[in-house]
Amino acid sequence: MPDSQRLSLYVPEPAVRPGGLPDFSNVKIAKAGAVPRPEVDVASEDIRDLAYSIIRVLNQQGEAVGPWAGLLSDEALLTGLRNMMKLRAFDARMLMAQRQGKTSFYMQHLGEEAVSCAVRKALNKGDMNFPTYRQAGLLIADDYPMVEMMNQIFSNENDPLRGRQLPIMYSSKEHGFFTISGNLATQYVQAVGWAMASAIKNDTRIAAAWIGDGSTAESDFHSALVFASTYRAPVILNIVNNQWAISTFQGIARGGSGTFAARGLGFGIPALRVDGNDYLAVYAVARWAAERARRNLGPTLIEYVTYRVGAHSTSDDPSAYRPKTESDAWPLGDPVLRLKKHLILKGVWSEERHVQAEAEILDEVIDAQKRAEEHGTLHAGGKPSVRDIFEGVYAEMPPHIRRQRQKAGY
Repeated sequence: MPDSQRLSLYVPEPAVRPGGLPDFSNVKIAKAGAVPRPEVDVASEDIRDLAYSIIRVLNQQGEAVGPWAGLLSDEALLTGLRNMMKLRAFDARMLMAQRQGKTSFYMQHLGEEAVSCAVRKALNKGDMNFPTYRQAGLLIADDYPMVEMMNQIFSNENDPLRGRQLPIMYSSKEHGFFTISGNLATQYVQAVGWAMASAIKNDTRIAAAWIGDGSTAESDFHSALVFASTYRAPVILNIVNNQWAISTFQGIARGGSGTFAARGLGFGIPALRVDGNDYLAVYAVARWAAERARRNLGPTLIEYVTYRVGAHSTSDDPSAYRPKTESDAWPLGDPVLRLKKHLILKGVWSEERHVQAEAEILDEVIDAQKRAEEHGTLHAGGKPSVRDIFEGVYAEMPPHIRRQRQKAGY
């Protein structure tokens, strides 16, 4: 019997390591406006190619072209630009605050602002997002008070979550923002379950699940796809492919599937890829998926192709695993600058007005920070109160604790 060939394990490697020249030749970019817009009730097998292309609306000149264009008014686009600028300014101030020792850590959204800000505008009030820690734009675009976000970041006495969550893991039922889990993939199964419950109750609200490219390797991601496809849950399954997980490139999680969107095809789920740095394209695709969900046509899986410009968190040094100039070479550009260029081309914006808006927004962010910093720490004496301990654990404070409090005079 002949000797068998020795087995070897294949481990995907990024195209370039630190010190090398950035290479995005693997990112196949479709021409803006070239990808068709199918009917909302299309069968997943009829749009398989959309899982391998990239839907784009804005071309190099800043024009909105193609079948996915024309859904937003000038006013809505200006609002979108301001929301992205506000998130970017908020990021910069909170990053500085972390460096000054005012909070333990922070996670930026730099380069990814269009994804969360645009999707929020495609959803209705009452819809529920199950986000990761890089979707604060869902709150910014829904006018959640920045000072409340900062209160939680600083864990001060006005922290809306009373110190029971990490600094950037916000929560707001009113704003459709389910509290964030550090185990990101759990958000997927929870979103699908919430959507199924909404359908069982004959409600009108849909859910949006969020996950990063790295977390798609978790089993919860695949479990969610099983339930979403089987029961046609009214949910949008969002994958934010920003090219890098904590320190591993996207190929580790993607494996041989070609694209993350293609993962949905095996489950019979319509899957699309979109330019995540194109505010107009993100909005159009998210609105298309939301309409499918509301018409009981089932889930849609969307891969947003974008790039994490900053570090994974303030505890991370990206220069240890990718070229320092890689963000400059990213071929899909900057979402804020691209929308700004489009609005200037339309004649409803200008360089001067943009500079003015930057100053106005910075003043707004600094004012919110000052107000947040006026409050003391949550537990100034170093010990939490009885109320702090029990209020978030029990629906109602136990009777014996209530009696003890009454005897103590509070």
